[in-house]
Amino acid sequence: MSKNCFLCFSSSNDLSETSKPKDQKMTVQIPSSTPPAKRSKTGVAESLARPNILALHPYRCARDDYSKGILLDANENAIGPTALPTRSSDCNHLVLERYPCPYQFKLKNSYAKYRGHGTKADNIFVGVGSDEAIDLLMRIFCKPGEDCILTTPPTYGMYKVSANVNDVKIKEVPLTKGFDLRIPEMLQAATDNVKLMFICSPGNPTSKAIPLSDIRKIAESSFKGIIVVDEAYVDFSSQGSAISMIQSYPNVVVLQTLSKAFGLAGIRCGFAIGREDIIQLMNNVKAPYNVNKLTSEVAINAINNIATLENNIKVLLEQRDIVAKSLSKLHFVKKVFPSDSNFLLVRLKSHSREVYSTMAENGIVIRYRGRELHCEECLRITIGTPDENVACLEFLKKTYEMIAMNA
Repeated sequence: MSKNCFLCFSSSNDLSETSKPKDQKMTVQIPSSTPPAKRSKTGVAESLARPNILALHPYRCARDDYSKGILLDANENAIGPTALPTRSSDCNHLVLERYPCPYQFKLKNSYAKYRGHGTKADNIFVGVGSDEAIDLLMRIFCKPGEDCILTTPPTYGMYKVSANVNDVKIKEVPLTKGFDLRIPEMLQAATDNVKLMFICSPGNPTSKAIPLSDIRKIAESSFKGIIVVDEAYVDFSSQGSAISMIQSYPNVVVLQTLSKAFGLAGIRCGFAIGREDIIQLMNNVKAPYNVNKLTSEVAINAINNIATLENNIKVLLEQRDIVAKSLSKLHFVKKVFPSDSNFLLVRLKSHSREVYSTMAENGIVIRYRGRELHCEECLRITIGTPDENVACLEFLKKTYEMIAMNA
């Protein structure tokens, strides 16, 4: 298709995907019994590594495939960061030759005050993105080879990767086709060895927020484990945060990040918010200096700059509505799913895989999600700047028409 290029960008990266559609029925994955996907022919890794690590399919980041062009594939905030590092070329004000505070008191106090709902510093764990918190929760609460987590696909892929790394089994209770929780089935699957239940809200790739009333039903049920509500995109949603439930429900933990609305994906800063006993264990297990001084400073600057955050969110939500309306008018778009996030899940009538790859090879990168459950022929499009959105829409239309004509 390179002969029909509309732009002069190019890329030759591999387009492999690891996720596959699943049945509606509940399934259990046991990593330790899964045959290795690929093993090295030389070296000591083959003989010394744990079987579940040799069998591991690592998480595929958006940048694994494409890293140049108009990047609307990773749900980053293209408007820009909420804050920048303090100028320090003439003054070593951070005293960088010394280790950072291992407890991040200033950052925790700032974030607790911003999020409210009675949250205190003792309710907050600060980590390297939300992913560190996901891994720590499994290491703390799940016995390798015995315990389980429960997920609701289609959902964020790192839950499965972290479970496989920690040799933790996975029970899956798929969402409905409308991307709602199937609460009776979830509670039925939540046996005593299910220690963590991951609920992504707003979901990825679904873009749909789960009502707090649904989370409350599970929190008040007979489930004995911890409900982990992953709220990476909560600032784009009108549903509100499950942080409001922390003081009432000791079995709820909320994950948040500065990577999305705050526009700070590059500093890798995330939070877990929960009761003091859970957070204390996370602080006990984490690496001594897991969050560096530079990350901490930028994070504090961002939390002190909420006016910029709110303006950026306003722009992105306005652009989200414009892009959604424009997509819905295209004859080859079958459905634009409602969104509570900074991206749109879009179902084409056909050719979604070819559209994705052709666009990416020509410099406009979105994400193919057609192999996820309930996401047949779906693309995920991050909302960018106004100019990026116009370019994406125009090229999407040209690409589809070219592919359909040659089909």
